[in-house]
Amino acid sequence: MKKGIVFSICLGLMGWVAQPTLALPPPDDLPEEVLRTEIITEARSPIDGEPLTAAEYAQLKAELAQRGTTPELDPEIQQTVFLLQLLDFVRTVTPF
Repeated sequence: MKKGIVFSICLGLMGWVAQPTLALPPPDDLPEEVLRTEIITEARSPIDGEPLTAAEYAQLKAELAQRGTTPELDPEIQQTVFLLQLLDFVRTVTPF
């Protein structure tokens, strides 16, 4: 009886091993190395998210870099950010 169980287990394992594997990506899938070397020719505006060409994106980045001041935040938002940073610091320092 034990020989029959062992034989059926072996057949079951061989059948499982003999099945084709699906671990490989599909042939039309581009490798990551190729995708990293692709030149991106389209972008989105960091201001409103609208699609831009590469030239428009470069021009917008140059305009934003030339801006002398950063946009001002509402004082209430500044205070909220400060309090959140303070709370984060207190949680880091205190053990409980």
